[in-house]
Amino acid sequence: IAVIALASRHEETNAVVLPVKVSKEEMAGKIFDRPEMVEMERYGTATQDVMTLLSSDKKFASGVYKAGKHRAEWTVEDGYGVDEFLYMLDGTMTLTSVDGSVQEFGAGDAVTIPMEWAGVEESDGYTQLWVIYSVDGSGLE
Repeated sequence: IAVIALASRHEETNAVVLPVKVSKEEMAGKIFDRPEMVEMERYGTATQDVMTLLSSDKKFASGVYKAGKHRAEWTVEDGYGVDEFLYMLDGTMTLTSVDGSVQEFGAGDAVTIPMEWAGVEESDGYTQLWVIYSVDGSGLE
Protein backbone atom coordinates (compact mmCIF):
# COMPACT_ATOMS: atom_id res chain seq x y z
CA ILE A 1 0.00 0.00 0.00
CA ALA A 2 1.29 3.44 -0.90
CA VAL A 3 -0.59 6.57 0.06
CA ILE A 4 -0.53 9.96 -1.62
CA ALA A 5 -1.91 12.94 0.27
CA LEU A 6 -2.65 16.48 -0.90
CA ALA A 7 -3.08 19.36 1.52
CA SER A 8 -1.60 22.29 3.37
CA ARG A 9 0.75 20.38 5.69
CA HIS A 10 3.17 19.17 3.03
CA GLU A 11 6.21 20.03 1.03
CA GLU A 12 5.75 23.40 -0.59
CA THR A 13 7.71 24.83 -3.49
CA ASN A 14 7.08 28.49 -4.33
CA ALA A 15 3.80 28.31 -2.36
CA VAL A 16 2.56 25.38 -4.48
CA VAL A 17 1.22 22.52 -2.38
CA LEU A 18 2.65 19.21 -3.55
CA PRO A 19 1.47 15.63 -3.05
CA VAL A 20 3.43 13.68 -0.45
CA LYS A 21 3.93 9.97 -1.03
CA VAL A 22 4.02 7.52 1.84
CA SER A 23 6.00 4.57 0.48
CA LYS A 24 5.38 0.88 1.06
CA GLU A 25 8.45 0.81 3.34
CA GLU A 26 7.12 3.73 5.37
CA MET A 27 3.72 2.08 5.70
CA ALA A 28 5.55 -0.99 7.05
CA GLY A 29 6.85 1.12 9.96
CA LYS A 30 9.56 3.49 8.75
CA ILE A 31 7.06 6.36 8.76
CA PHE A 32 7.57 6.57 12.53
CA ASP A 33 11.17 7.70 11.83
CA ARG A 34 9.87 10.96 10.32
CA PRO A 35 10.73 14.09 12.33
CA GLU A 36 7.05 15.11 12.58
CA MET A 37 6.18 11.86 14.42
CA VAL A 38 4.48 12.61 17.76
CA GLU A 39 4.80 10.26 20.72
CA MET A 40 2.32 10.48 23.58
CA GLU A 41 0.53 8.38 26.15
CA ARG A 42 -3.12 7.83 25.32
CA TYR A 43 -5.61 5.46 26.94
CA GLY A 44 -2.84 4.15 29.18
CA THR A 45 -0.45 3.16 26.40
CA ALA A 46 2.39 4.68 24.41
CA THR A 47 1.34 5.84 20.94
CA GLN A 48 3.07 7.16 17.84
CA ASP A 49 1.28 9.31 15.28
CA VAL A 50 2.37 10.84 11.99
CA MET A 51 -0.05 13.24 10.31
CA THR A 52 0.38 13.10 6.54
CA LEU A 53 -2.35 15.58 5.66
CA LEU A 54 -4.16 18.48 7.28
CA SER A 55 -6.57 20.28 4.96
CA SER A 56 -6.42 24.05 4.66
CA ASP A 57 -9.74 24.36 6.54
CA LYS A 58 -8.34 22.05 9.28
CA LYS A 59 -11.41 19.80 9.21
CA PHE A 60 -9.93 16.81 7.34
CA ALA A 61 -6.72 14.93 8.10
CA SER A 62 -4.94 11.62 7.56
CA GLY A 63 -1.98 9.79 8.96
CA VAL A 64 -0.56 6.61 10.44
CA TYR A 65 -1.04 5.70 14.11
CA LYS A 66 0.49 3.02 16.31
CA ALA A 67 -0.79 2.06 19.77
CA GLY A 68 0.03 -0.61 22.32
CA LYS A 69 -2.38 -2.56 24.48
CA HIS A 70 -5.28 -0.36 25.62
CA ARG A 71 -8.96 0.03 26.42
CA ALA A 72 -10.88 3.22 25.59
CA GLU A 73 -14.54 4.07 26.13
CA TRP A 74 -16.82 6.62 24.46
CA THR A 75 -20.19 7.43 26.05
CA VAL A 76 -23.49 8.11 24.31
CA GLU A 77 -23.38 11.69 25.65
CA ASP A 78 -19.96 12.44 24.14
CA GLY A 79 -19.78 10.00 21.23
CA TYR A 80 -16.59 9.22 19.31
CA GLY A 81 -16.30 12.87 18.25
CA VAL A 82 -15.03 12.58 14.66
CA ASP A 83 -15.94 10.65 11.53
CA GLU A 84 -13.00 8.29 10.94
CA PHE A 85 -11.92 5.72 8.38
CA LEU A 86 -9.31 3.22 9.61
CA TYR A 87 -7.31 0.68 7.62
CA MET A 88 -5.57 -1.85 9.84
CA LEU A 89 -1.93 -2.40 8.85
CA ASP A 90 -1.15 -4.83 11.67
CA GLY A 91 -2.51 -5.98 15.02
CA THR A 92 -6.15 -6.28 16.01
CA MET A 93 -8.90 -4.08 17.42
CA THR A 94 -12.26 -4.99 18.96
CA LEU A 95 -15.13 -2.49 18.99
CA THR A 96 -18.04 -3.22 21.31
CA SER A 97 -20.96 -0.87 20.70
CA VAL A 98 -23.27 0.26 23.51
CA ASP A 99 -25.92 -2.16 22.20
CA GLY A 100 -23.51 -5.05 22.90
CA SER A 101 -22.63 -5.83 19.28
CA VAL A 102 -18.96 -6.76 18.82
CA GLN A 103 -16.80 -6.27 15.73
CA GLU A 104 -13.18 -7.42 15.40
CA PHE A 105 -10.71 -5.98 12.92
CA GLY A 106 -7.25 -7.16 11.91
CA ALA A 107 -4.56 -6.47 9.31
CA GLY A 108 -6.14 -5.73 5.93
CA ASP A 109 -9.55 -4.82 7.40
CA ALA A 110 -11.10 -1.37 7.20
CA VAL A 111 -13.66 0.27 9.44
CA THR A 112 -15.57 3.54 9.31
CA ILE A 113 -16.57 4.95 12.70
CA PRO A 114 -19.22 7.70 12.77
CA MET A 115 -18.75 10.60 15.19
CA GLU A 116 -21.87 9.60 17.13
CA TRP A 117 -20.62 6.04 17.83
CA ALA A 118 -20.43 5.04 21.49
CA GLY A 119 -18.77 1.98 22.94
CA VAL A 120 -15.47 0.41 23.91
CA GLU A 121 -12.30 -0.09 21.85
CA GLU A 122 -9.89 -2.76 23.04
CA SER A 123 -6.61 -3.89 21.54
CA ASP A 124 -3.36 -5.68 22.31
CA GLY A 125 -1.79 -3.20 19.88
CA TYR A 126 -2.08 -2.16 16.24
CA THR A 127 -0.84 0.10 13.48
CA GLN A 128 -3.43 1.78 11.29
CA LEU A 129 -3.85 4.28 8.50
CA TRP A 130 -6.44 6.86 9.55
CA VAL A 131 -8.53 9.48 7.77
CA ILE A 132 -10.60 11.87 9.89
CA TYR A 133 -13.26 14.48 9.21
CA SER A 134 -14.23 16.81 12.05
CA VAL A 135 -16.94 19.44 11.60
CA ASP A 136 -15.23 21.90 13.98
CA GLY A 137 -11.65 20.68 13.50
CA SER A 138 -11.39 19.24 17.02
CA GLY A 139 -9.24 16.15 17.43
CA LEU A 140 -7.05 16.94 14.43
CA GLU A 141 -4.11 18.87 15.85
